Amino acid sequence: MLRCLCLLLILATPGWAETRVPQSQTEISLSFAPLVREATPAVVNIYARRVVQSRSPFAGDPFFGEMFRDLSRPRVQNSLGSGVILSGDGIVVSNYHVVGQATDIRVVLNDRREFDAEVLLADEDSDLAILRLQGAADMPHLALRDSDTVEVGELVLAIGNPFGVGQTVSSGIVSGLARSGTATGQGRGYFIQTDAPINPGNSGGALIDVQGRLIGINTSILTRSGGSNGIGFAIPSALVQEFVDQARAGNEVFARPWAGITGQPVEADLAESLGLARPGGVVITQLHPESPFAGAGLRVGDVVQAVDGLEVNAPEEMIFRMAVRGIGEDARVGYSRSGNQAEVAVPMIAPPETPAREAVTLDDRAVLPGLALTRVNPAVAVELDLPLDASGVAVTEPGRYGARAGLRPGDVILGVNGRRVSRPVEVDRLLRRAAPRIQLEVERGGRRVALRFRV
Repeated sequence: MLRCLCLLLILATPGWAETRVPQSQTEISLSFAPLVREATPAVVNIYARRVVQSRSPFAGDPFFGEMFRDLSRPRVQNSLGSGVILSGDGIVVSNYHVVGQATDIRVVLNDRREFDAEVLLADEDSDLAILRLQGAADMPHLALRDSDTVEVGELVLAIGNPFGVGQTVSSGIVSGLARSGTATGQGRGYFIQTDAPINPGNSGGALIDVQGRLIGINTSILTRSGGSNGIGFAIPSALVQEFVDQARAGNEVFARPWAGITGQPVEADLAESLGLARPGGVVITQLHPESPFAGAGLRVGDVVQAVDGLEVNAPEEMIFRMAVRGIGEDARVGYSRSGNQAEVAVPMIAPPETPAREAVTLDDRAVLPGLALTRVNPAVAVELDLPLDASGVAVTEPGRYGARAGLRPGDVILGVNGRRVSRPVEVDRLLRRAAPRIQLEVERGGRRVALRFRV
């Protein structure tokens, strides 16, 4: 009697009717097959080749350099990956680490057609590249979905060419959003996380939703063995769209808005001291005088909580939101100051070129011939990955003798033999006066280094 009562209770449960055995041939045959059939023609295999000049450790040495010159022979690197066609005229998106700096790119479609391709726009930091297929027309392509509408738990398919075995489809769900600083490889920033298996060769392939729309470009995985452990990352389609727009506008370098700030995530202990009800946002710890945030009225200690109405909880996430907005637009920035909420329009600008670079390369008559120098400004600081408050004269190329003296690209020369410098021409002049005994005061990686040598 008790067993029958339990069975009746189970049958009476509202959710019981939702789980049942398929009742028809149509239900039995439900699958991703129609979706895959529609999407796979737009996902391509990419074969890229580039010539790499191996540098001999003895390069530039007057004695051993000639003896070991064979160590500097060029070699060919081949890479294999995937890409996604985004338009009928053959615009393709892939990863920078697949096609970046390639000298020969061959794209193979699902129907075995082959095209040569050229890189229109590539960016190592974002790990994205936009290609154009040569002679292509009426190509199959995928529509982009706004990645900001994607939710955790959605079904997704990953399409690519893992290990070079041929086009492969794997399924999973969106297992996380707003992942920042967790992906391996060159990509840095903001990612969609998925448990759909992604393996080497899937890079640059498509992550699509159940309507066949592109939501991300597969870029990397977290793994200890080299194989997929169910933690893969895709670059959101919102950033892909901005790349396509800039490529079509003729940009060869991705123009990323400049924030002119440094910040850190607001954790629980910091939130209390800032008067916030809960952790979240990015507290501004440093502000450049020319920063658009400073121009909009923000100050050190303010907490940026949202960009264009979307929460930001890490510096990488804030930079991603700015990149999606694009240069020339205004972003709505929500922030907190002393517990009070406010919102302000912040213009998205390129890093300023003030003061002027005054770039020079020292000639053969100089103390350090071939040494290339430039005055530090915000644009130079971004290019060389220098601190926000960097100033002085930056080394862009040390030259043969400068390298032997210990100089590296990205070094900031602060002084020569105790004399401060702020312009490249001053370095050249002081080097001539200081010879033959020279001491350079250099800032490198946030540390000051003294280089002493004779010429």
